[in-house]
Amino acid sequence: MLLDMLLVTAAVSVALLCSIAGADDPYRFFSWNVTYGDIYPLGFRQQGILINGQFPGPDIHCVTNDNIIINVYNSLDEPFLLSWSGIQQRRNSYVDGVYGTTCPIPPGKNFTYIMQMKDQIGSFYYFPSLAFHKAAGGFGGIRILSRPGIPVPFADPDGDYTVLIGDWYTANHTNLTNTLDRGKKLKFPDGILINGRGPNGAYFGVEQGKTYRLRISNVGLMSSLNFRIEGHKMVLVEVEGTHTLQSKYSSLDVHVGQSYSVLVTADQPPRDYRIVVSSRFTSPILTTTGILKYSNSAGPMSGPLPGGPTIQIDWSLNQARSIRTNLTASGPRPNPQGSYHYGLINTTRTIRLASSAGQVNGKQRYAVNSVSYVPPDTPMKLADFFKIDGVFKVGSISSTPYGGGIYLDTSVLGVDYRAFVEIVFENPEDIVQSWHIDGYSFFVVGMDGGQWTPASRNSYNLRDAVARCTTQVYPFSWTAVYVALDNVGMWNVRSEFWARQYLGQQLYMRVYTDSTSLRDEYPIPKNALLCGRASGRHTRPF
Repeated sequence: MLLDMLLVTAAVSVALLCSIAGADDPYRFFSWNVTYGDIYPLGFRQQGILINGQFPGPDIHCVTNDNIIINVYNSLDEPFLLSWSGIQQRRNSYVDGVYGTTCPIPPGKNFTYIMQMKDQIGSFYYFPSLAFHKAAGGFGGIRILSRPGIPVPFADPDGDYTVLIGDWYTANHTNLTNTLDRGKKLKFPDGILINGRGPNGAYFGVEQGKTYRLRISNVGLMSSLNFRIEGHKMVLVEVEGTHTLQSKYSSLDVHVGQSYSVLVTADQPPRDYRIVVSSRFTSPILTTTGILKYSNSAGPMSGPLPGGPTIQIDWSLNQARSIRTNLTASGPRPNPQGSYHYGLINTTRTIRLASSAGQVNGKQRYAVNSVSYVPPDTPMKLADFFKIDGVFKVGSISSTPYGGGIYLDTSVLGVDYRAFVEIVFENPEDIVQSWHIDGYSFFVVGMDGGQWTPASRNSYNLRDAVARCTTQVYPFSWTAVYVALDNVGMWNVRSEFWARQYLGQQLYMRVYTDSTSLRDEYPIPKNALLCGRASGRHTRPF
């Protein structure tokens, strides 16, 4: 009965999509039911968040420019919202799936996400963005293949696997939320999962002599992770939608929120080889294992696990600098990736964002440029559309750190549409941080230790920097990115450390134009959920 209703609702939503998406591009329909369910990832029964009974949730397989229609029914007893990490939602931040843009799905109700994978390829993931739902599941992989006829700079692999790695708590997500709401810090995670399973629970079948693509995403809450496969090298081929120089690595650091694609050839004697994932820059070091299983395996490997880096910052920094764009590869459109010469464009503005931690009213908070973000009572994108005063104020956060104490506000930074800006993420703290920008892919032009100054630009890579949506910032260091603000909307800029994000280390970037042309921004979806002070209003006639 429920499934029938989901299918009918999804079919009806085609009419909604036709007004904004290319009719010649294929449609892919998904019907998802979100429920609680018992899971045992670390051997203990927990309440997980399942999608169609699965933990992790089902993958989304699609092709560049496909129209994706996902009807989500919320069978939880609390509001629920999905976001799509790395999916740019061109001209359509209304469906970005974070609270600043999109109303949550009420318990017992459904909502149909209508998206287009416009001009994108690569490996990404989706996740629940409200509260601490991410600590209970509800995440899954997204793979966007190139359109037929667009050359890819490597042969088709013999197999393609989604590999979701992340740290994990055995506590219920509601208990974690309560801890943060009381102004306390979370304890150290209890373990690491690979595709929702604990030690030796995940395995990947291979045949000797064949090559496989592994799409690795760190969907965890706070830990940078190192990924390695016993006895095998990995060839990096893609990072969050960008084809890379095909360098070989024995292990890869994958920071929170990041995604990598590697090719692995089963070129070793046929056995069961251990896949090792371990935490970086932590004490103690968490470790888990999966299995790379040859079809004609003679049995498991024995002996100690293959070692990897632990606390070495320089090792990780040097690896990050080695990841470059493949300038001869085609992108989602039939043009070389390097044809966009970002290094020859003058930036129009420099934005410096510095993190901080402290107490406000006796409770733990985190901030950006001293502002600790507080969610408004109405999604700001809706407030913008309906011209509801008092929800937020553009300019409520400075574009440079000033070093004052932390205070609470709904931080929104105004930026100009079609500007080409430099953003410097500054980390004065003794941890590795991870930053994400919704709606965009940015060029990671530089990263180094110490304080950023204008002279730091002398070390920028202005030729083949990798374009991605999530970047790390090392302790007492900075990372600089260039980004073309060509996507109108209200876009979340956040720490991928989920407790820090929840307690204020985020802001919204309002990329605004007063144009009403569909070339600049799509109108509000006809089926948009309305909440807060937008309740009872009307979107558009059907």
